[in-house]
This record gives sequence, structure tokens and C-alpha cells, in this order.
Amino acid sequence: MNILKNISSAFWSTDVWLPPNITWEDIKPNSENKYADYQHLIYPLPMAFALLILRYGLERYCFGPFGKSLGIKNTRTKKAPPNDILEKAYVNRKIKHKQILALAKQLDWSERQVERWLRLRRTQDKPSTLTKFCETSWRWFYYTYSFLYGFIILWNKPWLWDIKHCYYNYPYHAVSFDIWWYYMISMAFYWSLCFSQFFDVKRKDFWQMFIHHIAAIALMCFSWVGNLTRIGSLVLLVHDCADIFLEAAKMAKYANYQKVCDCIFVIFTILWIVTRLGVYPFWIIYSTSIEAPKIVPMFPAYYIFNSLLILLLLLHMMWTYLILKIAYNAFYAGQMEGDIRSSSSEEDISDGSTETTTVNNSTTNYVNKQNSR
Repeated sequence: MNILKNISSAFWSTDVWLPPNITWEDIKPNSENKYADYQHLIYPLPMAFALLILRYGLERYCFGPFGKSLGIKNTRTKKAPPNDILEKAYVNRKIKHKQILALAKQLDWSERQVERWLRLRRTQDKPSTLTKFCETSWRWFYYTYSFLYGFIILWNKPWLWDIKHCYYNYPYHAVSFDIWWYYMISMAFYWSLCFSQFFDVKRKDFWQMFIHHIAAIALMCFSWVGNLTRIGSLVLLVHDCADIFLEAAKMAKYANYQKVCDCIFVIFTILWIVTRLGVYPFWIIYSTSIEAPKIVPMFPAYYIFNSLLILLLLLHMMWTYLILKIAYNAFYAGQMEGDIRSSSSEEDISDGSTETTTVNNSTTNYVNKQNSR
């Protein structure tokens, strides 16, 4: 028990978390000053499951029917014909070229026939367009709500107009009721994404997004415990803005409104660059790195907080490269191709295979022939 107490006291040391000569008693929540209470960080976890339930209801009874009304189908491509031997081999997903040759010999098929069956089987497991539309609609719904709510509650806050108010009289910053909910729901949303990401449509930047969610949660926890909620609320507001148009562009693409998708994507790209590579580094990070040390004595937790902000900036730079790459390709192709920023992952089924073409009409003919055998 003494060891645990020593670890706890070392972890919550005021020398780490607070500016010099400030103690936890100084910013302890009371009836007069409602400072951030670290015990409230447990609330977003049950709230995350509530959001998952809300998401399920909206996807099933709102986004799904809406997607169908736009002509988005819930059906997948044709199923691969039943084959126990190939089904057992498919469990491994990554099948080497030697295995394909062995399977072709065992079934008295050609190599191409085996590859086509595997390709059909892989496509069969992919989520439908309606499923992806519903997931995207949920994120669009949240980001729209979060940005509008954040903008409304921050409109009359002095630190929105003069960021130096984030440091004046620090750490004696009471957390108002509206900021409390802004933080709690935001943390709950990112916790819900951490849980649901393992069941949602798998995408190429799976781990980058997972790191992003964890970094976002860590940032909010650090800012909450260290009473840095003012700068934290600005970070949330800046991040939600462009994501609204990102998800809206995806929704338009899934609904086959290509021109609408292209227009929204242009707006998204401009907003992303302005907010993530303009406002965020040159307003927020500049303030936390250059202006804050002139007003507030620095302490270890603040350096960790600022490092997490810079980590997010590095992720922004990586995603900006992907976005500009998509925009460049779209300029020459005439339309945006594929998913945006986070394209669906596609596993390689046949390592070293000579068959690299996609499923087409010949696959359909092949299935018909096998059904008649």
C-alpha cells in the first residue's frame, strides 16, 4: 500500500502538474469556484457507450433510410460460389502464389479461376456502400453539432477574441456549465471512436486515426487536470470545422453526386489548410509556445500538453499531403477518386500472383460456369 501511495503522490505532484507555488487546494472545486475536477474524467466512458447507442439508433432509423432514399443500395457484389476447400484456404486471407497453384491442381482449376474466386470472396466481405454512408453520416452529424455548439458557447468568451486570456490569472479558471458539457461530450465521442474503430470499415490510415483519437483524449485529459480548458476549447473548435465538409464530401460520393462531392471537397481542402496548417499552428501553437511562457511560469505538465499539440500538427501535415495528392489526381482525372483522406483498406490475397485485374464481367461468366458444373 505504501508503494502505491508513493507512486500516486509522485504522479500527482504539484511540481509536475501546476505552476510554482500553486497547490491542489488552491484550485479545488467548491461552491464559489467550479474548477475542473479530475474525478469527472470517468464520466466520458459511460457517455461513450450512450453515444454508441445513439449512433446505432440514428444509423438504423435515420441515416439508413435517408441513404436508401438517395438510391444507395445495401447489397454487395455477387457472392463467390460455395467451395469448402477454397473457403478453408481463405481463412488465412493472405495466400501465397504457391498455395494458389496447389489449390488449382487440387480442384482441377486454372490459376486464374482460383484467383477470381478469392477475389470475389474478398469483395463479398467488404461493407456495403450504405454501411459506409451511415458511418460517415454519424461523424458528419457529430462534427456539425460540436462545431455549432462550440462556436455558440465560445462567442461570448473573451479568450476566443484574445487568446492571451487563456493565461491571464492562470490557473484560477472556473469551468462553466457549457464548457463542462463541451469537454465531456467531446471526450465521450473520441472514446466511442476508439471502441467502434475496431468494428467499423477498416481503412488504410487505421493506426494513424487511432493515434489521433488517443492523442485527442490525452490532450483533453491533460488540459482538464491542468485547468487549461480555455486553450483546449479553442483546439476543439478549430478541429471540428473542416471535418464537417470532409464527411459531407464522403456522403455525396457514396450517393453518386460526384459534382457535389467535388465542390464540397474543394471547400474542405481550403478550410483544412486554413484551420489545420494556418490557424492551428500560427495562432494556437504559437500562443502556447511563445506567448504563454511570457505570462505563466512553465511546468512539466505544460510541456507535455504542448508536445501533444505539436504531435497533432505532425499528423495534420501528413494528412494534408494525402489530401493534396487526392486533389492533384482529381484535377487530372476530372473527379475525385476513391475515399477521402482515409481510403478503405484492401488486403492482398495472392502474394506474387500474376492476376492483378479487378472483378469484371469475366468474373460473372466464371461464376455462371461454375454453378452449371
